[in-house]
Amino acid sequence: MKKIIVCLTFLGAMNSINAQFNLGKAAGVVSKGAKALTFTNEDAIKLSKESVDWMDKNNAVAGPKDPYTVRLNKLFGKHKTQDGLNLNYKVYKVKDINAFACADGSVRVFSSLMDIMTDNELLAIIGHEIGHVKNQDTKDAMKSAYLKAAALDAASSASGTVATLNDSQIGKMANEFLDASHSKKQESEADTYSYDFMKANKYDVVGAYTAFKKLALLSQGSTQTSFEKMFNSHPDSEKRAQAVKKRAEKDGLWKDPGTVALPATKLTK
Repeated sequence: MKKIIVCLTFLGAMNSINAQFNLGKAAGVVSKGAKALTFTNEDAIKLSKESVDWMDKNNAVAGPKDPYTVRLNKLFGKHKTQDGLNLNYKVYKVKDINAFACADGSVRVFSSLMDIMTDNELLAIIGHEIGHVKNQDTKDAMKSAYLKAAALDAASSASGTVATLNDSQIGKMANEFLDASHSKKQESEADTYSYDFMKANKYDVVGAYTAFKKLALLSQGSTQTSFEKMFNSHPDSEKRAQAVKKRAEKDGLWKDPGTVALPATKLTK
């Protein structure tokens, strides 16, 4: 699932409705010399935390008693430690439909996503984003975001170490990370992780199917607006829904959900 979203990024490029998620591309060209930069897991964790801290400060975060926070904690409270990762969760009260997870264990879910996804669909999406972290896809995305934000040239990258970024650069890095795309192989592997996560915890795996069906519905129409980020990061949603169905049928876990439609009212009360 690209943009349950790491960084489950279940959600690619977008024209953000919330200006805080539309900072523009960083200027500068990343040189060949920058490609030699040594980028460790520790670097990915450090830069991920800096990016998430910046986003937490620059966006509306649901409080502990907010219905969105209460719902997310109820769903994922028992997964604060998952597959060797120490996770922390927050909800951004913004119009964009997205979720992501980062190498430092931060998981951020957007309220507009929670408005249209059922509990099982959210579990599948977040599981997908955690899969990107476990598979180190988010490490690669963070390295790319760092290089673009720092606008490194051959001279500045000669030391082969990660430089300290100023606040503006951290903001650009966060934006670049959110806009990052994963390969089809990476998306497929994260889909598999999500399905296995659902199955192992005895959640309804059909939630992954219906989540993809909803993404396919969001892709229809003349404009995507707030749906664009999640959909662009999860292409071929219909095909991926059918892949979930095929595996669920093989495992004897398939239950026909009937016609999948976008809800008429918010699912978070």
